[in-house]
Amino acid sequence: MQASAQAKGHKRWDWAGLGWLFLFFWYFSGVTQLLIQLTDTTGFVSFRQAFLVSAIWLVPVLLFPRRTKTIAAVVGVILWACSLVGLGYFCIYGQQFSQSVIFIMFESNMAESMEYFGHYFVWWMIPVYLGYTFVAWLLWRKIRPLEFGVTQARVLSVVLLLGLIGYPLAREVSKRPTLGVALEKFEERIEPAVPWQLVVGFRKYRQQLDSMEKLLAENAKLAPLDAMKDSRAGKPTTLVLVIGESTNRQRMSLYGYPRETTPELDKLRDQLQVFDNVVTPRPYTIEALQQVLTFADEKNPDGYLTTPSLVNMMKQAGYKTFWITNQQTMTKRNTMLTTFSEQADEQYYLNNNLNQNARQYDGDVLEPFAKVLADKAPRKLIVVHLLGTHMRYKYRYPESFEKFTDNKGAPKWVTEDQLATYNSYDNAVLYNDFVVSSLIKRFSASKPDGFLLYLSDHGEAVFDSPKGGVIGRNEGKPTSPMYTIPFIVWASDKWKTHASFDFSSMLERPYSSSNLIHTWADLAGLSFSELDRSKSLVSNRFIVRPQIIGDPYEPKSLIDFSLIKPKKIQLNKDDLAASRP
Repeated sequence: MQASAQAKGHKRWDWAGLGWLFLFFWYFSGVTQLLIQLTDTTGFVSFRQAFLVSAIWLVPVLLFPRRTKTIAAVVGVILWACSLVGLGYFCIYGQQFSQSVIFIMFESNMAESMEYFGHYFVWWMIPVYLGYTFVAWLLWRKIRPLEFGVTQARVLSVVLLLGLIGYPLAREVSKRPTLGVALEKFEERIEPAVPWQLVVGFRKYRQQLDSMEKLLAENAKLAPLDAMKDSRAGKPTTLVLVIGESTNRQRMSLYGYPRETTPELDKLRDQLQVFDNVVTPRPYTIEALQQVLTFADEKNPDGYLTTPSLVNMMKQAGYKTFWITNQQTMTKRNTMLTTFSEQADEQYYLNNNLNQNARQYDGDVLEPFAKVLADKAPRKLIVVHLLGTHMRYKYRYPESFEKFTDNKGAPKWVTEDQLATYNSYDNAVLYNDFVVSSLIKRFSASKPDGFLLYLSDHGEAVFDSPKGGVIGRNEGKPTSPMYTIPFIVWASDKWKTHASFDFSSMLERPYSSSNLIHTWADLAGLSFSELDRSKSLVSNRFIVRPQIIGDPYEPKSLIDFSLIKPKKIQLNKDDLAASRP
């Protein structure tokens, strides 16, 4: 009977053989993903997707069982070769491989690549690679032809194809406005697994590079600013612009928050000009910086495409320009950011993680910052773009900065479920304080003739109100914390000898960071026809204007920030909870 059943293709299900095969194919994605999970580098999504996608390689083995060992060997060698890239990158940088890495590889020359390799390579990587390869070989030896019948094999193959490709793709097509967008979302599902992280990564890199090159080509055609004059022409000068991320000034003790979240900046307060009435025009990084770094505003939202940027302006004034960024480099969302950075003479890209929600510390900017400060160029502009307090907050600071762990100093309305997130945001602000203050201290130690300006791109709501439990940013439902940003200026003693630095009468001026380029030019001693000193926060010609927020492409959505600004920003003692046992 058994022989008859087998002859008809009804063999038993060979789950053990299938398990060894799956383990072999998953191994090449799984080792790196497991290391990422064990080190808490990022969330669980990439691990889950790599686990699921690895099962697709079972299909050819199920359909051609007699060639199981050969198919597994060929596929295995391809997966092994591709996986070495991601594994090696994680061992060196502690980050997940992405298209940003491909961008850095192609942007670097051979000398730079060898310098990076020599700096990070350690001897133990050789036995790691050898051990990794040896285990793959052992798994391959455990593989055997599956004892499935023809019917079972075909049914299981169809189930795998429908479950891993058919259903997810159909679901994306039904949800997305175009087939192109659906395919991009589907690619995100398979990208964590090898070899797709290389295949998809390279395709994304080429797509985003084309978009960036078009933007840069258009930028290169822009006419220079008219009739520019520089009061510092020919004099050694170093200017630093530090752009924060998602930091709401209402959560900084520098601005009166009851928790000591900015102890280092608090110590420096006598050296700082702390402006306390500045808001961002939009609560999203790209949209905000399109205005902050250019002459664009709510009346001319496309101005970032048609007028010079702050970097262009400083290059025209004779400055060598540097861009140090801990933001993701080459993603579709961040193409505009990379375009701004590529306008600079030199770039340092530090964050090449696949996901934004990954452990990445802003302290990484300090080493390249010191290197740029030592550059022999007499006139330098240094832009430092931080990851700041971006979600997920727990990934923004090392364990040593986990200071806030209970509800002491938190508002009474923060629930037990919300407390961990509320605290992690304050811890992120605490670490951001360390980074920004360290930049100031290192800048000061270099004895520069110049100033440093720090502001955040936008704020962030993290249970700051007793109503609604709001977290994150939503332009359609604006709240004060999404828009209130820190804005501070530090100047060296040399700078103060020839430039006014007493802005005490100006610190409470209502201001939108959309006009930053006018303030920056004024501070730097530049003048040109396009400069409007009535939009300079530090000018005697300053004119108070409504702080307009909203989407400029939907004029009806634009409102004055005063309409959402609370009457009382700082917390009273009555609002604070006592520490629970």
